[in-house]
Amino acid sequence: MVAVNVYANAGESSDSPSAGTQAGEQGGNLGLATISCPDVGTQLSDVPDGAREDVDRRLAELDTQITAAYEKFSDARNTEQAKAVLEPLEEQRRPTIEGIGSSIDQAGGQPPQGIDGMAPCTMRADDSAGQQPPQDGDNGGQPPQDGDGQEQPPGDGDGQEQPPGDGQQQPPGQQNGNGPEASDFVDIQSVQPNVNRPGKQRGASRGTFTTKCGTNENGKFNPDNVIAAPGVSNGAHHMHDYVGNQATDAFSSDEDLANGDTTCRNQGDKSTYYWPVLRLQNGEDENDVGADGGGKDQNVGKIQTPSSVTLKFAGNPTGKVVAMPRFLRIITGDAKSLTNGDANANASWSCTGFEDRQLKDKYPICPEGSQVVRTFNFQSCWDGQNTDSANHRTHVAFADERSGACPQGFKAIPQLVQRIVYDVPPGPGFAVDSFPEQLHKPITDHGDFINVFDEKLMNRMTKCINANKRCN
Repeated sequence: MVAVNVYANAGESSDSPSAGTQAGEQGGNLGLATISCPDVGTQLSDVPDGAREDVDRRLAELDTQITAAYEKFSDARNTEQAKAVLEPLEEQRRPTIEGIGSSIDQAGGQPPQGIDGMAPCTMRADDSAGQQPPQDGDNGGQPPQDGDGQEQPPGDGDGQEQPPGDGQQQPPGQQNGNGPEASDFVDIQSVQPNVNRPGKQRGASRGTFTTKCGTNENGKFNPDNVIAAPGVSNGAHHMHDYVGNQATDAFSSDEDLANGDTTCRNQGDKSTYYWPVLRLQNGEDENDVGADGGGKDQNVGKIQTPSSVTLKFAGNPTGKVVAMPRFLRIITGDAKSLTNGDANANASWSCTGFEDRQLKDKYPICPEGSQVVRTFNFQSCWDGQNTDSANHRTHVAFADERSGACPQGFKAIPQLVQRIVYDVPPGPGFAVDSFPEQLHKPITDHGDFINVFDEKLMNRMTKCINANKRCN
């Protein structure tokens, strides 16, 4: 496969002449790196229950269309061949999007304004930071769901890259030409401390509850996403690690999850916790090299089992928390942050011994003896009514990054914080799985959670946190 990389400034529009020609077509590399399509799902804040199943299926169909188009795009030998992918993709997307609008309308809802104009896609530059402003409609006008209060260190994520031939090396073992790039990595020791947390007020809930569910030692993987693409095999187009509930796949009902086995030590926790696998790109094939979610979706390399996984629930700095409703679904981060923009990017990267330095848009290069750390801080405010929403975001929210207070009308719930540690060789040479067109960027990292605590254990968790104790 020809590597379709670009070396353009982050501030340049993906459809500007300079973005498409700065790199030229030297050595078969095009000046445009990937396909950017408006994310219809983020627009769907209100979908009637009667339309949910059909809408979810059609959203997954849009992802499949982009994946197939990107495969052709990445095989293109020149800019004209690459551009020729866009018109057929638009023709595929248009009836699918129209079908989404019709389903909502027939179920008594109101399709989002402008949804019919979201069929066209563009080619865009790889800014190596995921910070380029999205095309109109890409983020659906959703408010930023950042919330971790972390400022990026100076000089990180400026998107500056040098033209081909500057001697930059790709990470070792890169097999498929769609990322990551050497510029996606940064030495953690060059990053300034940047973690800021709200001060705890009088009456804060200071306790924690830790559930121990292993590290996926038994190798439960699939490329499904029962939250974002229920009922659709390979809905994620990348492989997920699972701990906790062992019944989780695209077709799991709440009843299936309630009756499933769990890897959690406390059998009262049958929750499902999942995230994209991390692969070591050392030239070795995984056994999914010919499978959906693996090599067929351009996710290659050896899957790494974490050296540790910590699942901790924490309180709120302004007051008490209430119990989570059973089967509450939360997604933190955005699997499409490269093309959507960073409004919903939330996962962060660091190294053991350096966790006061967190990165969103770079992978860390850790010194000898230090391990790579992924951290997911989940939304900790709930609307008090819904266990999910049409875009899987509006029923939950982040607390204010300065005060720690929930938005008006939302209730504080225990905040899930996932910390996943990997013992990988120092230096570039690893990446998370992603949708193919997202180029394995660190900013696309994300985590998923479905609460299947039994009522007794959830109440114990809540009381523990509110009583300022440490429990497990």
